[in-house]
Amino acid sequence: MEALIFKIRLIILSWVHLRSHSGPISLVKHFSYKDIKKATDGFRRSIYNSSKRVAYRAKFQNGHAAIVKEVRAFEDQDDAAFYREVQLLGRLHHRHIAALNGFSSGPKRFLVFENMEKGSLKEHLSDPLMTPLNWRIRLQIAVGIAAALEYLHFFCDPPMYHVSVSSSTIMLDENFTAKLCDVSLLCSGENNNPIPTSKCSKECRDEICKHTIFQLGLLILELVTGQSSEDGGVDLVQWVQDSRLRRRSIHQMIDPDLGDNYDFTELKGLLAVAKMCVQSVHKPTVKTPQILWYLQKKLGRTRVVVY
Repeated sequence: MEALIFKIRLIILSWVHLRSHSGPISLVKHFSYKDIKKATDGFRRSIYNSSKRVAYRAKFQNGHAAIVKEVRAFEDQDDAAFYREVQLLGRLHHRHIAALNGFSSGPKRFLVFENMEKGSLKEHLSDPLMTPLNWRIRLQIAVGIAAALEYLHFFCDPPMYHVSVSSSTIMLDENFTAKLCDVSLLCSGENNNPIPTSKCSKECRDEICKHTIFQLGLLILELVTGQSSEDGGVDLVQWVQDSRLRRRSIHQMIDPDLGDNYDFTELKGLLAVAKMCVQSVHKPTVKTPQILWYLQKKLGRTRVVVY
């Protein structure tokens, strides 16, 4: 019966998305390199920075605030693949995916996204000066990001598989709604040429999906504990795999900012889903619609708007 309900849900959602999101591409503005440089204060207003990605806060002359992401992938390629990506990202429309408002194709390539007033999720989990996130908001974030992944993998044409899921690349708007800010159509094909992931081999797409689900599991663990394995702290994957999710073990790991203000039944359900996600790299891939369905089932009392 559960399998039948799951299939019916996919059919209904697919129909809804085709009806709702097959309209014209949103207007995407072109910015000059000079505009981007000035708006980011000479690229000094960095939000996150790594070898693969960097993002900045920006404020343009008209007062418009935004998030600017530098596109470092495929720097030696021509602009055709980049313009294709801009076109497809401009079509995305989901409550938990940052909207693309503009781009720049000058000496460096940039994508300009809607502003996120509350900053990154990582800041709220790790910075003692930021407002702590309550339990309800954390549940909303977990379910919302899972819904965004389902949308990208199953309801986009072509599917968008290449996405970074981490507390650094998830931003919060003024209502603490979480939004993915690092989504791409492209991956590296032969001779490092950019190709849509939809044209990769099935094995390649499966590996990408498994990695994304693993990242979602890490994100859920970080929401629960306030810790990140990337920061050299507790090995969260080892803990959730070894743990029988008993109250004492969980109490030792729970984020101190939560105190006792959480539902233990919901917490166990959330950790069970996280455990399933991090094990996906070693077992047959569990699909994102299943993850979302499991989350909503285990958090049945949580009302979450995902579309």
